[in-house]
Amino acid sequence: MPNKLTQIERNDELLSLLNNDWKIVDNRDAISKKFKFKSFIQAFSWMTSVAIIAEKMDHHPEWANVYNTVEVTLTTHSVGGLTKLDLTLARKMDLYSES
Repeated sequence: MPNKLTQIERNDELLSLLNNDWKIVDNRDAISKKFKFKSFIQAFSWMTSVAIIAEKMDHHPEWANVYNTVEVTLTTHSVGGLTKLDLTLARKMDLYSES
């Protein structure tokens, strides 16, 4: 089972994500981001790619899609907060959204 991020990990590793439009969710130990694409098909294609990655990681996002927008929240439910799994998946989501 993964461990919650330490304060040092939060300060060091979370900062780069916050600088890339991720936000800390109010009243939850979670991060969120809104991804916008040119079309529904691009948004859905991105979700499909990320779903395969998430399944391989055995770490699944909370997300919702409306037309060309996907809103994502990441947290590790089994530990009740942020872990390195969330940071890794967030970085992969960012990377795939740029391609």
